[in-house]
Amino acid sequence: MKAVVLAAGKGTRISPLSATLPKPMLPVADRPLAAHTVDAAVDAGADEIVLVIGYEGDTVREYFGSEYRDTPVSYAVQAKQSGTADAVTAAREYLEGPFVVLNGDNLYDPKAIGRLFEQCPAVCAVAVDDPENYGVLDTDDGTIVDITEKPSDPPTNLVNAGAYAFPADAREWLAVPESERGEHEITDVLATVLEQFAVTPVTLERWLDVGRPWELLRANEWKLSNLDRRLVGTVSDDAHLEGDVVIEAGATVKPGAVIEGPVLVRSGATVGPNAVVRGPALLEENVSVGNGVEVKNSVLSRGTSIDHLSSVSDSILGRNVALGAGTTVANRRHDGADIEFTVKGERVSTGRRKFGVVAGAGVETGINTSLTPGLKLAPGTTTGPGEVVERDDE
Repeated sequence: MKAVVLAAGKGTRISPLSATLPKPMLPVADRPLAAHTVDAAVDAGADEIVLVIGYEGDTVREYFGSEYRDTPVSYAVQAKQSGTADAVTAAREYLEGPFVVLNGDNLYDPKAIGRLFEQCPAVCAVAVDDPENYGVLDTDDGTIVDITEKPSDPPTNLVNAGAYAFPADAREWLAVPESERGEHEITDVLATVLEQFAVTPVTLERWLDVGRPWELLRANEWKLSNLDRRLVGTVSDDAHLEGDVVIEAGATVKPGAVIEGPVLVRSGATVGPNAVVRGPALLEENVSVGNGVEVKNSVLSRGTSIDHLSSVSDSILGRNVALGAGTTVANRRHDGADIEFTVKGERVSTGRRKFGVVAGAGVETGINTSLTPGLKLAPGTTTGPGEVVERDDE
């Protein structure tokens, strides 16, 4: 069984983080988002991983190489992103027998992926409270008989979770016409499979489609909750570490620092002195958290530095961001309403009462900068000393 992992898209909805990295390569705990999907496929027994790449594809190649965890890796290039069926068609030359298709920007319950492999043909499904917003699976006597996009009267509360185990015949059914959205949809391939085969729904206990920045934050909250305490790096005797905290080799925690797990501090990162880091929090390689800094429930990407007496909560900082001393990130509204964020030019609710800033790579703030909740800062944005930023810089 080969596993086709779709990792070609840029991820415009997760901008500005995707301006320099493809969405599937954004950090989730100790690895890129797509690596969680590939790991699930390897654990399920995949004979080969076929990664469909496009935007910034070299980044994907560099990470996975020609072999990943003793499993061969091949690459198919989707020159133009025109739908999921088109993406699988790009990998068609590698497909001989039954195959699995997984989305590289989804997090799946790993055990369910194992069942997906075993029960081919099968589709992963998840029970939701609002099925009318998804592709809904209609079932009869333990098999899927139909799939309907966003029905007004859903026949079940089981929705398509974007993970498929297809029979070998499906290789010949990939050339589907464009949908109303102008894309070649994998669900149209599934419709043909449903006509020819008994397809089993495999229910996921947990699933997350990571499309927008706050969902990347949620993905880290999920995966960081699985940490087991491990202190390998240099930790001062005068630091206080509580709960599931991982300090990797080459990381440093200085005197007076307080770290409350789940927190992952990666190699080359430095915390303190007198800093406070409250989980869930990810500090990637070579992150620097200065004296008296407070960080809570945030993702700090590789090479980012936060100077002394700054405060960052419920935020995602891209690579090589530099926050000047005294920078403060506000993360909630006075009226207690959910924070809104700009997605493809429109303000939408994050569904979160607390959400701070999403900063693209290379953002720099002057000393004592104040950043308001739900703020988007494009890569390379700079602010002046004492500046209050209330509008996105896109």
